[in-house]
Amino acid sequence: MNSGKYVFSQLVAFLPRRVFDRIVAKHKGNKYVRHFTCWNQLLCMVFGQLTTRESLRDLITIIEAHASKSYHLGFGKSVTRSNLAKVNEKRNCKIFEEFAYHLMDMARSKRTHDDFQVKGKIYAFDSSTIDLCLNVFWWAKFRSTKAGI
Repeated sequence: MNSGKYVFSQLVAFLPRRVFDRIVAKHKGNKYVRHFTCWNQLLCMVFGQLTTRESLRDLITIIEAHASKSYHLGFGKSVTRSNLAKVNEKRNCKIFEEFAYHLMDMARSKRTHDDFQVKGKIYAFDSSTIDLCLNVFWWAKFRSTKAGI
């Protein structure tokens, strides 16, 4: 039996919870919410990103597979596909945008030297692979039987 913290819980411990709670309070994100808070939603979505889930259904399948650990991972008790779909649709995205900007500012301030000095805005891009048909896109060889960019 595991006696320590899960790796995901150790990673989440680095996120500034008080800052996130302040942003949620500013946007009234947890108003009329009993169980599935903005923090639970954030953790579910971070878990999905870190485990490279391709869809909401895929994410819920893996969360249900780890249902006995969901409390220790911080997901809460009421994670269902309909719950997650509703909150993704209805909650204010500004909450997560502001939190992302705060994390980028934290990362910028943690630099120890100015070797990699970036002036202006910094953007984060998704690096997902896009599958292509090898017969049509012969120039985009990704694997021996698959094309991709």
